[in-house]
Amino acid sequence: MNMKLIAAAALVASFTMPAFAANEFYLVQDTATKKCSIVESKPAMGTMTVVGLVHKTKIEAETAMKADKSCVGL
Repeated sequence: MNMKLIAAAALVASFTMPAFAANEFYLVQDTATKKCSIVESKPAMGTMTVVGLVHKTKIEAETAMKADKSCVGL
């Protein structure tokens, strides 16, 4: 009986853990066009660079994008 309870708890935990994972939003800038956008995953080295800090909500990232003077064509 205890093994069934432990197995059921592990199964429930495995499905709910992604829901509790912290979302991260990055303000990124295209190095060629200087246009900014918001993405949920950190960009790999290439044509996009991260501007500023990691944001916990999309609203925070949008506010940062509006305030950043290096972003053009918003």
